[in-house]
Amino acid sequence: MNLIIRIFSIVFVFAILISCDEKTTEQKAEKNPPNVILLIGDGMGLSQLSSAFYYGEMEPNFARFKEVGLINTSSAKHKITDSAAGATAFSCGEKTFNGGVGVNSDSVSIPNIVEILSDKNYNTGIISTSSVTHATPACFYAHVKSRGMQEQIAVQLTASDIDFFAGGGTKYFSKRTDSLDLINILNNNGFIINTDNKTELQSNSKYGFLLADGGMPTMLENRGDFLPEYTKLALEYFDQSDESFFLMVEGSQIEWAGHDMNADYLIAEVLDFDKTVGVAMDFAEKNKNTLVIVLADHETGGFTLAIDNGDYAEIKPEFATSGHSTTLIPVLAFGQGAEHFKGIYQNNEIFHKILAVVKNK
Repeated sequence: MNLIIRIFSIVFVFAILISCDEKTTEQKAEKNPPNVILLIGDGMGLSQLSSAFYYGEMEPNFARFKEVGLINTSSAKHKITDSAAGATAFSCGEKTFNGGVGVNSDSVSIPNIVEILSDKNYNTGIISTSSVTHATPACFYAHVKSRGMQEQIAVQLTASDIDFFAGGGTKYFSKRTDSLDLINILNNNGFIINTDNKTELQSNSKYGFLLADGGMPTMLENRGDFLPEYTKLALEYFDQSDESFFLMVEGSQIEWAGHDMNADYLIAEVLDFDKTVGVAMDFAEKNKNTLVIVLADHETGGFTLAIDNGDYAEIKPEFATSGHSTTLIPVLAFGQGAEHFKGIYQNNEIFHKILAVVKNK
């Protein structure tokens, strides 16, 4: 009888602890604006996204979204955008010239979403399979007239509002032409920098992971689960805080595979990105006060999933170009305010829609 009473007491205490944890999460959601997870599959058009439905082992995480829209990605001065102008539209809400990072069409710096949300006490982070100074991630913390200015972009990261970053690009911080040691500067600015692997994180510190000299290895070179694992790590890190967060995650090498016109490379990168989307969706389904957006800055490769030799049972991936195209890009949204992302609109509207959701919560 005493054993039964003890078991009942343990179960009762455990139930109370779970209830308290759920109440804490609910109270946090009530008082805070929503978390935002923006996942950018660089170069990922509809055909690239579609490949996950035909080459994966199970239904892709893309299928978990119910709110779908389309964006026009043309830059301010060209019908076809590059990654810098595309990401600036997302991060700053204005179309700019190809190559511009966080500046308007007159090369004047404009506030980005990380700076704006940091002023609202958001924690912020970026993760990328390229170098963290590459065009897309750079647009969320830097302001330069040319995406090629990666050493200057790295300097700006040291003084930015970013709390967590992970990706490649070590050479822009410690093997620079000006011999500056930006790793030391990051340490002095409150970052714990790791150059080999992930570790247990505390919410009262900022963290940077520089895991490759330039871009990260490809999936075909056994990159492994870097992108989903570090996305999960970032979410666990941000979830320790009482404040909301903004996290940008880029699957950079979908584009690189398009430039190479390499279907095996492209499909492997899309499947890795979809796995990462699953991490974000799992978090958002548990943490209801979260908005997840999946999109791309542009399409690369004119990629198609064509019939192979007239056989309707066989798919042959093909490319029309080694460059970018101007096809409309799908937008998938889930969670708080997801309904605002339906329709067909310009890419810079993503910025304004995110801020509207944050403001209206």
